[in-house]
Amino acid sequence: MLRVMEIHLTAEQEARLAEIATQKGTDAERLVMDAAVQLLEEDARFRAAVRKGIAQADCGEFLEEEMNARLEMMLRS
Repeated sequence: MLRVMEIHLTAEQEARLAEIATQKGTDAERLVMDAAVQLLEEDARFRAAVRKGIAQADCGEFLEEEMNARLEMMLRS
């Protein structure tokens, strides 16, 4: 079942969104929907990675050096 969600944007935000949508050859509603889906997918991947890391740490498979290297790499991005 598809539900409708309402968001409130300033006139400037709405204009910018319309501009981006035009540049991408789509409409603003599709652009927002695609962005929301992407956010949900990225959140799911992040949470899965955190759960995996916790499970590895619980099993003693977690290396402090590896985590430090990953954090350093993330902070550089």
